[in-house]
Amino acid sequence: MKKILAASAALALVLTFGHVAHAAAPSNLVEFEMMTWPEVKAAIAAGKTTALVYTGGTEQRGPQNVNGGHTLLGKYTVKAIAEKLGNAIAMPVLSYTPNNASAELPGTIGLTGDILALVLERIAEQSIQSGFKNVVLMGDHGGGQGPLGPKNVYDTVAKKLDAKYAPQGIHVYYCDQVYAPANAEFDRITVAKGLPLGAHAGISDTSEMMYLEKGHGDDWVRKDELKNAVGIPLTPDGKPAGDGPKNGIMGDARPSTVELGKLMFDTKVAYAVKQIQSFIPPKK
Repeated sequence: MKKILAASAALALVLTFGHVAHAAAPSNLVEFEMMTWPEVKAAIAAGKTTALVYTGGTEQRGPQNVNGGHTLLGKYTVKAIAEKLGNAIAMPVLSYTPNNASAELPGTIGLTGDILALVLERIAEQSIQSGFKNVVLMGDHGGGQGPLGPKNVYDTVAKKLDAKYAPQGIHVYYCDQVYAPANAEFDRITVAKGLPLGAHAGISDTSEMMYLEKGHGDDWVRKDELKNAVGIPLTPDGKPAGDGPKNGIMGDARPSTVELGKLMFDTKVAYAVKQIQSFIPPKK
């Protein structure tokens, strides 16, 4: 009888606490969607208390780049940011952001700014409910960030939620450096090299996709279309300079290279990490 009771007690302990033995998350796991719930819980307990909410986008990117480029780039960008921070977990990248579909260039499926605001607010609050103490909002696409949207959705949501949760010691931030400032730095460097200024589907977009597609067995950039990857020319300040092919490209993407893609990627990650660490100083 005692043996039966002992066995029953042992079984109860296994059923109750059995998951604890498997809860320790490998330190290199930083992608929420690629972790189990015990691994997420253990990672938060170990100090990974920052949730990185990164948005991508689905839009035409010229005849040479696949429509999901922003989301594909976002997945690797936010993962690299989380790895460098060391105290963060990358949440699943959102595939839709403010934009408008077009029958002429059918590659875009977009949200409105108001819908994105609701989605970001929900994702941030769900992250907080899951145990995260900080949430950082950022995006790979300009819609909803400043001049490319009716308002800065990310900043508005971050400020609203930070005011709500700050009394609990929980904070929500908007990281703007990963987008416009990082792109401006890339433009400064490439223009100094004598390369043409590019914007949508131009040198930076195309080069970064060429860099990140390597080693993943994917074909994000149609290499046979690179010779046609020139669109509307730009002035030195990034404005349309005249007529050009109406193919979705702003600038000239033909000089795109893997090396330039690495520069763009590294710049985005470095700018984001520096800004996030100014919000949430790393523990010494």
